[in-house]
Amino acid sequence: MKTPVKIRAINVPVLFIKENKKITAFCPVLDIATCGKDIDEAKRRFEELIKIFFEELSEMGTLEDVLLESGWRKIGKKEVRWMPPEIVGTITEEIKVPCPS
Repeated sequence: MKTPVKIRAINVPVLFIKENKKITAFCPVLDIATCGKDIDEAKRRFEELIKIFFEELSEMGTLEDVLLESGWRKIGKKEVRWMPPEIVGTITEEIKVPCPS
């Protein structure tokens, strides 16, 4: 018999990136992404993806391994919680990309 899992709400960053005619929803702290024809569809699909992501990892028994490998940490002694890696900043960096003539 499986031990019931306590669910906690946490906030994770989700970036919405326009790629041609699609919008990609990317979560850097979980390294998962999905897309849609607009932001609403990408957000809806991301909500579905995150649910499936955690369900599958829990069923396979690899949730803790995946989160630890992704930089998450456990906090608390009596009641353990997960803390995602902290994004400390973003920059826009100019790069040189070869473009055929």
